[in-house]
Amino acid sequence: MFTYEVYNRCIRFQSEEEFEMAKKEALKKGSLMPMPKALVSCRYNGEDNALAVGYCGNCSYDPPMVMVGIVPSRYSYEMIKESGCFVLNLPAKDYADEFMYLGTVSHRDEDKLKAKNIRTEDGKVVDAPLLADCPVNVECTIVDSIMTGSHHMFVGKVEYVHADEQYVDEDGKIDFSRIDLL
Repeated sequence: MFTYEVYNRCIRFQSEEEFEMAKKEALKKGSLMPMPKALVSCRYNGEDNALAVGYCGNCSYDPPMVMVGIVPSRYSYEMIKESGCFVLNLPAKDYADEFMYLGTVSHRDEDKLKAKNIRTEDGKVVDAPLLADCPVNVECTIVDSIMTGSHHMFVGKVEYVHADEQYVDEDGKIDFSRIDLL
């Protein structure tokens, strides 16, 4: 008798052969989906920039930490590495044009924030801009990093979280179900 307890709760298989036929090897690259759509903003030597990242997420809740993956060839990479901080900005769906622009144009070619009139505000704790029109902004200081292959993963200690008032409950928790994130 062939059984997979976990799968039996959700899907019924007649036999081991039927189970094996239901799975097919997929590409390893980008195997965790959906990937969050996030913007990382930074400042170094008085210069501000932002870029779209596909690799980011929580990595500790005590103390609160997040990680972001940046390809070393990106313009912002050295800015983040040298400054020791960044802001993780979570955009809503109405920010799709700005997200696409910030993810496809390099600061080497133009000042992206000025070119698209991206509204910024200074961080309260870290010396980096936050993207004012994103409903959530997470200020972070870098506490560790690791080169994982194509991306350098920066681990950021969460120093301050900004969230639009309408999404924060009486306990200070963000109700992400109410935000139409990109």
